[in-house]
Amino acid sequence: MSRTSICFLLLLASLVVLCALSLFVGSASIPAADVLSILLGTPSDNSAWQFIVLSSRLPAMLTALLCGAALAVSGLLLQTAFRNPLAGPGIFGITNGAALGVALVMLLLGGSVMSAVASLPGFLAVLLSAFLGAMLVTLLLLVLSAWVRSNVMLLIVGIMVGYLSSSAIALLNYAATEEGVRSYMVWGLGSFEGVPMSLMPLFSATVVLSLAAAFVLAKPLNALLLGERYADSLGIATRRVRSELLFVSGMLAAVATAFCGPIAFIGLAVPHVARLLLGTQNHRQLLPATLLVGALTAVACHVASGLLGRLGSAVPINALTPLVGAPVIIYVILKGK
Repeated sequence: MSRTSICFLLLLASLVVLCALSLFVGSASIPAADVLSILLGTPSDNSAWQFIVLSSRLPAMLTALLCGAALAVSGLLLQTAFRNPLAGPGIFGITNGAALGVALVMLLLGGSVMSAVASLPGFLAVLLSAFLGAMLVTLLLLVLSAWVRSNVMLLIVGIMVGYLSSSAIALLNYAATEEGVRSYMVWGLGSFEGVPMSLMPLFSATVVLSLAAAFVLAKPLNALLLGERYADSLGIATRRVRSELLFVSGMLAAVATAFCGPIAFIGLAVPHVARLLLGTQNHRQLLPATLLVGALTAVACHVASGLLGRLGSAVPINALTPLVGAPVIIYVILKGK
């Protein structure tokens, strides 16, 4: 059996185990037999247990799977398109755009929105603002990519957009109410537990369609690895492909950030982990591996957060992802000298 096949089998097995753990383990202690019977459709005598399993643990596990896969693939597309190992949704300002959109809603409108955020209209207001903010930054990068030929210069533009968004958020924080600032800080910590089951079809359909579009771009991605001149000689319209990559990666990052908050490091670090595991740059293998590693990382952080929650309050996701991502990035930098 080849190294690639072994890696995929191990990733799939690990993902199944972690998904099961996320359903059976949490801050509330529920017997495994009861959890299994509830998942199989048998009504439980304890209505609280049934609510926790079906309305909290199951959607949170699905959200972690989809969010991790979306952010990881988004980071891989950006790193390949711009031939920069430190490219990612956060570096290009896409995540900052989503954060600015949410800040405009939470900090300007304050308690009037956040008092209703537990309801569907309040949640949709935050969701829509994050999505629009991220997509506006993506569209700005798309427009600039038609003028700026240099990948490095476009990366710098993305970083500057991120700084501008951060500055605007700081000004909004200064003028906001105490409740608005607190709510925005909680959103900024990231969570996989805020997506209701009623919105899961919308979330999953958008992520799956965007991931499918990413897989369609596997062949142009392989050509771009050898340089734009080589890709042009193969008949690939590099500018059009780069625009498509930006749009797909922006869509993935926008949806994940809108539903889960600005999850850090997954989009930046996971593609490198997948490359190290497979030892290849072939995107026909690297894309599915990145998807699996991203989902695995997100679910692992979610499980760790739930286990630590048994000792007290649950740990925010963004307090755990740097523990995985930062060492990977440091290794990549040192390896590349």
